[in-house]
Amino acid sequence: MDNKVVKIIIALFIPPLAVYMHEGKIGTNFWINVALWIFLFGIGGIIHALYIILK
Repeated sequence: MDNKVVKIIIALFIPPLAVYMHEGKIGTNFWINVALWIFLFGIGGIIHALYIILK
């Protein structure tokens, strides 16, 4: 299984973890994703994580 596929599956359930796995560090995109995940009830975090992974 491709690593990108695993990240996409994780992004659907735990978006900040997928962003962390993709970038390999806790940076700006990680914290943006955490905020979006909390304040937009998960949907914002999922969209942002998929954007980061697929760009």
